[in-house]
Amino acid sequence: MAKYIFITGGVVSSLGKGIAAASVGKLLESKGLKVTLIKCDPYINVDPGTMNPFQHGEVYVTDDGAETDLDLGHYERFTNAKLTKDNNITTGKIYHSVISKERKGQYLGKTVQIIPHITNEIKENIKKASFGKKVDVVIVEIGGTVGDIEGLPFLEAIRQFKLELGKDYAINIHVTLVPYIKSAGETKTKPTQHSVGTLREIGITPDIILCRTEKPLSQEARSKIALFCNMDKEAVITAIDVKSIYEVPGCFQLQGLDKLIVRMLNIKCEDGDLSLWNSQVVKKPKSFSGILPIAVVGKYITLQDAYKSIYEALAHGAIENGIKLAIHKIDSEDIEKSSAAKYLKGIRGVLIPGGFGNRGIEGKIKAVQFARENKIPFFGICLGMQTAVIEFARNVCKLNRAHSTEFSKNTKYPVISLLDEQKAVKVKGASMRLGAYECALRKGSRAHEAYRKVKIFERHRHRYEFNSQYRQIMEKKGLEVSGFNPEGKLVEIVELKDHPWFVACQFHPEFKSKPDKAHPLFVDFIKYSLKEKN
Repeated sequence: MAKYIFITGGVVSSLGKGIAAASVGKLLESKGLKVTLIKCDPYINVDPGTMNPFQHGEVYVTDDGAETDLDLGHYERFTNAKLTKDNNITTGKIYHSVISKERKGQYLGKTVQIIPHITNEIKENIKKASFGKKVDVVIVEIGGTVGDIEGLPFLEAIRQFKLELGKDYAINIHVTLVPYIKSAGETKTKPTQHSVGTLREIGITPDIILCRTEKPLSQEARSKIALFCNMDKEAVITAIDVKSIYEVPGCFQLQGLDKLIVRMLNIKCEDGDLSLWNSQVVKKPKSFSGILPIAVVGKYITLQDAYKSIYEALAHGAIENGIKLAIHKIDSEDIEKSSAAKYLKGIRGVLIPGGFGNRGIEGKIKAVQFARENKIPFFGICLGMQTAVIEFARNVCKLNRAHSTEFSKNTKYPVISLLDEQKAVKVKGASMRLGAYECALRKGSRAHEAYRKVKIFERHRHRYEFNSQYRQIMEKKGLEVSGFNPEGKLVEIVELKDHPWFVACQFHPEFKSKPDKAHPLFVDFIKYSLKEKN
């Protein structure tokens, strides 16, 4: 039977529970254990697929087509866990299931209540993530902050879960804030004490506390937290700020967190070895001297989490190429109001990520034109590919005002149009082309050079596609279709022949990149950007 680690957070949001969960997963994998990870989100949306990136951040996509919280991206980047729709649970998903069962009469006329029906449904969904899998440990992150009213059913569910499983089968790790008051020159433990007190009022006593802090915790502070939170001092772990999130597993290991966890869960396993991770992912980048300026031209630039996987995948590609990156985050609306040259002068590579809606589109098209005409390596992803096609149609094929039907329904040249399967769709949630699909690569292309194979599988999230009616005219002008879906013959990758490196894909390669296994397209994008710089 699998054992469980429940991770909660207190005091403030954005403490890094997702990174903590992923790091614990990495530590346990290094000890030869198989893990899976679950994110429980207290919002009432069934999934984040219809949520604005400014509110939620990036929507991560799994192979089976689930639209999930961005923390699942951290889980997959840090560990070898293969995640599915069962690894993200929301309040909306739970209530939707319970109400559907009630309508079918499955509760035999009983009054349906938070306890036991909602909490039982949460527990069943947590168990489902490990059904049929040989998993040693299930790591469950509870979103939000202890004390939030919307998170109470999840906290009650894990309280019951731990009680039912018994000793040695479940522990609770609480991530909390120990602020440093600069004017007083002190770290303050009181917020942590209050947070743990709130958790204990719910009936949960943390076994381990991870203290987020910008200054190392003194022995006195750790002893104080241990005393007031009723635990051993060794269970008070410093989660200090680091320059790279990939340093966190090593920091935890140095404090004995992995040994503490397996002892509490009574697991017999080998000693953990993070030497390869630490040498290749943590230490290696610190030795790099050069800096490569790369521009990310997007619509949601003001929110760091909106392009989380993009930034991480760029960092992975930089590690592979032995270079540091200077990522210039450029709002496409700024280019729209001014000029691309103003913002892209001196840039050695341009990446345009995905997005939805008309805002800032003309700015993205200007950025594509600047990169194409000035022979700057260009990488377009999803909407980035669509804007690249629109720009090429307008300025090279002379199809005046060519556009996507997403932005101009009556355009004379709809070079990007709605997928046939999407034309009858009325309900927005989970109705896009989602998940992993096969893509066949043309031999000799840039994409084939990067992947070194002719068949790949990549994750998608889109409604619109390249309109194949315009394929012939564009290929005559130099746009090469180098990847297509063999089932529907949908265009997946386009390239320019007379350009140092110009590749645009309809799928999202950033979702399959890892720090110790960078995605090949990101590796080649950085490689050719570096080549042009030199």
